[in-house]
Amino acid sequence: MAKNMIALLSGALFGLGLTVAGMTDPVKVQNFLDILGNWDPALMFVLGSAVVATTLGYRWILGKEAPLLDDQFFMPIQRVVDWRLISGSAIFGIGWGLYGFCPGPALANLSLGRYDAFVFCALMMSGSMLARQFDLRFSLYMRSRELRIRVQTSAH
Repeated sequence: MAKNMIALLSGALFGLGLTVAGMTDPVKVQNFLDILGNWDPALMFVLGSAVVATTLGYRWILGKEAPLLDDQFFMPIQRVVDWRLISGSAIFGIGWGLYGFCPGPALANLSLGRYDAFVFCALMMSGSMLARQFDLRFSLYMRSRELRIRVQTSAH
């Protein structure tokens, strides 16, 4: 129960921070990304403070033996930059630039009942499901191809 309450409060604080910073306004985000047009540099302070807070937070938290509400840290184990990371980052960036939302601000906008946030979240979930299906099918295809190559090589 305590973990759920802390998760709820953390999410609410995150959403409030996004709203106060202006990250929930798609036009403000698009103007920030429009460097050659109607550029609005205000979100640079949001990004800069996020980098500083994350850097300091990671140093402080990872110095501990375990997180406050769990037995262990769950850190990414993938250290390789591959086509999945690059293509996913590109799709994320293009979607963010075109629509003016990324997942956090879009979810915060759901609480405001914004129609465009509901559309974005529906499309985001659909895209995630399609990507998962594509990744699964592509992985199966690559494994079967590797097996065929191994069988052909061992037969010679």
